[in-house]
Amino acid sequence: MRLLITGGAGFIGSAYAKKLIAQGDEVIVYDALTYAGNLDNLKEVEENDSYKFIHGNVCDLKKLDEAIKECDGVVHFAAESHVDRSISDPSPFIETNCTGTANLCELVLKNEIEKYVHISTDEVYGSIGSKIGEGSFTEEDSLNPSSPYSATKAAADLIALSYHQTYGLPVSIIRPSNNYGPNQFPEKIIPLFITNLLEGKTVPLYGDGLNIRDWCNVEDTCEAIDTVLRKGEKGCVYNAGAGNEKTNLELAERLIELCEADSSLIQKTPDRAGHDRRYSINSDLIHQLGWQPECDFEKGLEKTVDWYKQNRQWWEPLRNEPQ
Repeated sequence: MRLLITGGAGFIGSAYAKKLIAQGDEVIVYDALTYAGNLDNLKEVEENDSYKFIHGNVCDLKKLDEAIKECDGVVHFAAESHVDRSISDPSPFIETNCTGTANLCELVLKNEIEKYVHISTDEVYGSIGSKIGEGSFTEEDSLNPSSPYSATKAAADLIALSYHQTYGLPVSIIRPSNNYGPNQFPEKIIPLFITNLLEGKTVPLYGDGLNIRDWCNVEDTCEAIDTVLRKGEKGCVYNAGAGNEKTNLELAERLIELCEADSSLIQKTPDRAGHDRRYSINSDLIHQLGWQPECDFEKGLEKTVDWYKQNRQWWEPLRNEPQ
């Protein structure tokens, strides 16, 4: 299969692109290379004959059309994705996440692409409960996003589903839980905390630190995406969580241990606006397709910390670049 991977130089996109190439698929990575897009994430495949890179923005309809003509499938990662940035300035999120998705929907139809997988997030559902075990969202639940980021991702989902309903767009949507692993840009909580601790800096913990997230290793998420690509039904949504619910405080304390740092480096900061208390999703539907998460969270977290320890040359320049 020849696949267009939008946002394929980002964290999950690059991991998935490398997985596809290892499986024998051909990949075109299409990425605008904004601050979170990094071609260093793809260095190990840059000489592979099955890999091609196109520098482009999903809001550039003409260039996107040229890229998509070469493919028979699309996996759409490209998005603005950091909640704090969306609170400071929502406009790039609206443009990329909504207009970019609409552009892709138009071109998938125009070029008669066989399969389109749209990458969403569990954040579109909003918060559920305040303690581990207090329910989980299914794909049938209403969307109730709390931030400009999650609102634009919810809107993108609805745009794609409306194109399926009205025009027969061959789209399947996957809503993963929080991801972690190598090559994640160091503004997200796990790499931010690890890199701060490795430099002896404090880690900023919002509010009381009891907000809960479900953590899925990026390799498991890539397998879930591939399962939806190969087996998912058109017009269907699939949740993909790993069942590793942790409070942010628990996460910070464990990272302190793994980085051999002092607990005094945890710094409580005022809570951010609209901070969801708990994310939790029911993944029964994708389990029926044969996907199950395999990575043990503790082992995955240890491997992730080790990767950041051994790859300072990757993340140190990113922390010092103007954003």
